[in-house]
Amino acid sequence: MAKLFLVAESYARHTRSFEYFVGDKSMVQFLNRRIALAFAILLTSASLAYAAKPITFVIPFPPGGTADILPRIVAEKLRSTYPAGVVVENKSGAGGNIGADFVARSDPDGTTFLVSPPGPIAINQYLYKSMSFDPTKWVPVTVLATAPNVLDVRSKLPVKNVAEFIAYLKAHPGKVTYASQGNGSTSHLTANLFMKLTGTRMTHIPYRGTAPALAALVSGQVDVFFDNISSSAPYDRSGQLRILAVADEHRSLDLPQVPTFAESHVAGMNAVTFFAVVAPPGTPMAIASSMQKAIAATLALPDVKQKFTAQGAEPRGWSPKQTGQFMRAESSKWEKVINSAHVTLG
Repeated sequence: MAKLFLVAESYARHTRSFEYFVGDKSMVQFLNRRIALAFAILLTSASLAYAAKPITFVIPFPPGGTADILPRIVAEKLRSTYPAGVVVENKSGAGGNIGADFVARSDPDGTTFLVSPPGPIAINQYLYKSMSFDPTKWVPVTVLATAPNVLDVRSKLPVKNVAEFIAYLKAHPGKVTYASQGNGSTSHLTANLFMKLTGTRMTHIPYRGTAPALAALVSGQVDVFFDNISSSAPYDRSGQLRILAVADEHRSLDLPQVPTFAESHVAGMNAVTFFAVVAPPGTPMAIASSMQKAIAATLALPDVKQKFTAQGAEPRGWSPKQTGQFMRAESSKWEKVINSAHVTLG
């Protein structure tokens, strides 16, 4: 199927050149009709074979988190568009690299897609000395959603806003501890971005995932955690921690009373977790565009919007071009943070 798309695209580009050399427009039109008929037969046959194969969304992280929940919401709706079904598979490990490698090695025929947070799409190439795939070769499809990171502090830390927090850090350099979901995680990198922008210093305490990091913050074992808004908001509402700011360009609809970092006079402190869909290298743009349109239509459904909002995620559905531009910008931003903080994972 992918090869037929490429042949068709190549044929369209070279038709005028063919007409010039043959010198007989009517002959070219006659040949065009015959070739078009042949392509129609081949494409119909290939389309039927393609439609008979299920679509597989590979999630390179374990079940249960936002990275797993959002793709499953979309997959359930897409099953009416793709008769053979949409399968969701979790292939976790190595910061998302195991699942990403599986997709990178898959046929670029529009049946296998990686659905993932930033790691294996825009960050891991700067954390790992060697990788079995090249993230710059992904074919962008769309961004399902974005969810801002937030600054959590333990409830008894004597600060009420970002200005007081920065002053406290400068008065106690290196003594304030911050949790992360692990070395090289978005929470780890977001904390380093904050320290770089504010000229402050904290001590890193890595955990294995969001749940233990949140538990450590709520129990007072650590002072700070840069977390995804969806997992932290319930604890903020219950008074078990305090969210001081949102790392996005606008306030969250989930917590409209919490200011952004820009409003708190920390310019450039934008750190959102995105959930992107990409295809294996070599996938024709026609396939990527077709899937993007199907996903965008799904994200526009009221019940899907409601489910995404409940997860603290804002539905997007961007075009492949917009997605590619966004991925490159995010990759460039985190490369600078990683290099500045000298973060490596082997």
